[in-house]
Amino acid sequence: MLAKKVAIITGSTSGIGLGIARGLAAQGADLVLNGFGQADEIEFLRAETERRYGVRVRYHGADMSRPEQVRSLALYAQAELGRVDIVVNNAGIQHVAPVETFDEAKWDAVLAINLSSAFHLVKAVIPGMRARRFGRLIHIASAHGLTASPFKSAYVAAKHGLLGLSKTLALELAEDGITSNTICPGYVKTPLVDKQIADQARAHGISPEQVVRDVMLSHQARKEFVQVEELAALAVFLASDAAASMTGAALAMDGGWTLH
Repeated sequence: MLAKKVAIITGSTSGIGLGIARGLAAQGADLVLNGFGQADEIEFLRAETERRYGVRVRYHGADMSRPEQVRSLALYAQAELGRVDIVVNNAGIQHVAPVETFDEAKWDAVLAINLSSAFHLVKAVIPGMRARRFGRLIHIASAHGLTASPFKSAYVAAKHGLLGLSKTLALELAEDGITSNTICPGYVKTPLVDKQIADQARAHGISPEQVVRDVMLSHQARKEFVQVEELAALAVFLASDAAASMTGAALAMDGGWTLH
């Protein structure tokens, strides 16, 4: 389905990003991975993905909070793999605090990585996409791109901004064969969430099961975590020719959370 296409997936050395990268590779897309981690572990992941799916896989360790490194990631992908057809803006961080005590450096970092990095990366790849008259821009926001929660001001602002950026891109690029869509997951079962469950259980003196039921999934009607494989399947669809007429959409995959 995606043979000979080249995809950059930011924040893809673990969790949601890695799952989406594997989903795209399974359909034949060549990849540029990005994210933090131990060099030997990342190289194992890169080589294993390349071997398993029979596609070309590269890695670039751009710090997504630094615009010059984001631009370097785009240039590296073009130099190594010849083009960029698909961008998945997935890199993100979180910080939780009331607005009046919210650390200003944390605010800047959350906005830089969760929102501004998408702008810088998309800006760098648009000229090539326009020239080929094909592009797929896929942004991983959150249910917090559609609603809000207390103590997450920077995250909510960034994810709302990502939806606005995506809609603007959709309008600007529609006649060039380039689509821009946003996926808005609820809680996804990843190693990071497993750690959050354990931390909250210790902090509140309750069981991990209570954390899941009464804290994390209290607003998800389905009462189950979103699976990484579900997000990957949606991203593959959005990257495909079948989604050529879908642009500017904000697609909730949240177990009914945003229905409240």
